[in-house]
Amino acid sequence: DRVNMTGLCLLICGLLGIGLGTVRSQQTASVTWDQSSNKFSLHKGVVQDYVAMGAFRNEINSTGWSYLNVSTVQKFPNEVQAYAAGIVEGYLTRELIDLTWQNTVKGYCEKPYNKYCTDLRDFLQKNMDWVNAQKDREGDYWGMVRAFMVQVEGLEAGYKSQQAGEIHGASGKLDPFGMYFLQVSGDVEDLEEALGKKDAKRVRGSGSCSALIKLLPGNKDLYVSHDTWNTYQSMIRVLKKYNFPYQMKKGGTIPGHTMTFSSYPGTLMSGDDYYLISSGLVSLETTIGNSNPALWSSVTPTNSVMEGIRTMVSNYLARDGTSWAQLFIPYNSGTYNNQWMVVDYKQFVPGSANMTKLLHIVEQIPGMMAADDKTDLILKQSYWPSYNIPYFPIIFNKSGGNENVRKYGDWFSYNGSPRARIFKRDNTKVTDLKSMMSLMRYNDFTHDPLSRCNCTPPYSGENSISARCDLNPANGTYPFGALGHRSHGGTDMKVTTLYSISLIQLTNSAMFRAMQFVAISGPTYDQFAPFQWSTSDFKDNTPHMGHPDTFKFDPVVFDGTTDFKPFQK
Repeated sequence: DRVNMTGLCLLICGLLGIGLGTVRSQQTASVTWDQSSNKFSLHKGVVQDYVAMGAFRNEINSTGWSYLNVSTVQKFPNEVQAYAAGIVEGYLTRELIDLTWQNTVKGYCEKPYNKYCTDLRDFLQKNMDWVNAQKDREGDYWGMVRAFMVQVEGLEAGYKSQQAGEIHGASGKLDPFGMYFLQVSGDVEDLEEALGKKDAKRVRGSGSCSALIKLLPGNKDLYVSHDTWNTYQSMIRVLKKYNFPYQMKKGGTIPGHTMTFSSYPGTLMSGDDYYLISSGLVSLETTIGNSNPALWSSVTPTNSVMEGIRTMVSNYLARDGTSWAQLFIPYNSGTYNNQWMVVDYKQFVPGSANMTKLLHIVEQIPGMMAADDKTDLILKQSYWPSYNIPYFPIIFNKSGGNENVRKYGDWFSYNGSPRARIFKRDNTKVTDLKSMMSLMRYNDFTHDPLSRCNCTPPYSGENSISARCDLNPANGTYPFGALGHRSHGGTDMKVTTLYSISLIQLTNSAMFRAMQFVAISGPTYDQFAPFQWSTSDFKDNTPHMGHPDTFKFDPVVFDGTTDFKPFQK
């Protein structure tokens, strides 16, 4: 049964004598395992012979981020590692999980269930049953799927543990509307439409992320950057590092044993998505959605694996962009439909114009995938932009792109949309990390002619690289919902580079090789005032428990530890 999250949060915070979102010192916890009884024990601090240990620090009020590092020990079976890792994370981040639930999930499909919620629960349960039935199939793919599901079960067990002590082993049973629901939030947005929800929450044209992969002049360096676009109530964030040395069936450690990524409390993947992986890959995406209702019939609970699970399996097992795509494409759920970019830093040769296998693109819609190596294109034009519109013509046309252009104009076209034109105009201004960050935080919509629209007033905060829809007048008129006033915009910025640059006071080693990235939390404030809840006209009807009032934070360098490093401008 779903836990009473509000009461639990107040109980925890009251017992610890802290306020919501308060900065605290680092917390650590570890988990041991008794093989004979299959019982796990949760310990405060780090003890000997642990299976998993974690360190956590909440600095949301000072930096806009909390920080989590979870690692496991390879001598234990993969599923034991996964369950213990989930316990540690659930326990250490339980307060923020509660706040996130209150802000983003509470009130969605609560009992008594209406028809849509009954259908959704049945769909998710049938899908989990089908996935669990594959657990005995040979191969590393299903082993990683099983490890993920067990980690979710551990997360729930750790979350419910208010103090150190004994925890039962994994049972193989998950409530679709429990912690598992946080893992499929992106899928659920599409399932609303696939299952015929009458008041589906997707806003027509609503963007969900900007991304830019940029070669510097002379190909001397390669930057990979991503802005999350989301509702402002989602801005309780965690920067995470996982070190899970899972073993492959035929021996050896999985290629993606370690990754750093931006994420959310209770979510065991990025969700943004943005990953730096020990295999030498960076995987990231922007959402492309689906505007063709006829395709939803391809969305079924069997023979499919939810998108986030396929993402993590691909991150764990892929050695290059080709194998990442080969792992991701089977069992297409048709939900959380994205354009994925996979950069292989192992293939980047500074100064070379003859690189191969550097960039792979994968696009998903219900019933269809498209993938290709786009190294030649990025070498030709020096950049790859991504802005929620499919690149591949077959995906664009099949998902209703042409129909959107016919109805609403070039705003929906791949080359004519505002962000496409801004990236084309401004990518040449990127000469160093500072200018890359400026472009990814750019929004001057009241002055930039490329941000104009057939609106009153004649521009929109949606029409830039990092959206600020809160700045659109509430009494404005707009041809479709994405351009209007709402609690939505760019909620962060992340960027990594092959080399650490003098702007960052790190070491002489390569930034990516150290799995480090620069991150800024909150909506952009480069051209406008920072977002502030207390002055917002939607503060009373938009849950934001635990949030700072004002989101004006400096960039930090995340290196996988809980000791953040300021970015030196």
